[in-house]
Amino acid sequence: MGLLYRLSKPEQAIAWEGDMPITSRYTMGIAGERFFRAILDDEALWGTCCPECDVVYVPPRLYCERCFAQLDEWVEVPNTGYVYTYTIVHVDMDGNTLEDPRIMAYVRLEGTDGGLVHFLGEVDPEDVGIGMLVEAVFKDKAERKGSINDIAYFRPI
Repeated sequence: MGLLYRLSKPEQAIAWEGDMPITSRYTMGIAGERFFRAILDDEALWGTCCPECDVVYVPPRLYCERCFAQLDEWVEVPNTGYVYTYTIVHVDMDGNTLEDPRIMAYVRLEGTDGGLVHFLGEVDPEDVGIGMLVEAVFKDKAERKGSINDIAYFRPI
């Protein structure tokens, strides 16, 4: 089968394995810039609210995913939430075993319909559980750079 052969069934497709090393940059956009600036400057989390659907988006969005309304209403949201799901990471991105396992969790923020994927800290892996209440721990102001990493981790409360 040649490269220009027209497939009639998906199982006829041929795949070539390989690596494509690329780097890219994404802009934060208007909503992201405001979200990260609030973390940087004020240790605050903000979301956008859809008055039609009564949904609070965190991370914030400029348009509602449900009704496509433009979202102009910004609301400060608590820096607390609960562990919706989590995983314990034993290997780094290069396949090396970590000396101490890291805990990654999706934290559903209180009063919102969203949340953040982030590290958990000040807790042992065997003590983590779904539904565990947590709060954001922000880095010192001098260490913050305007990114999600300005939140050092979430800890149990």
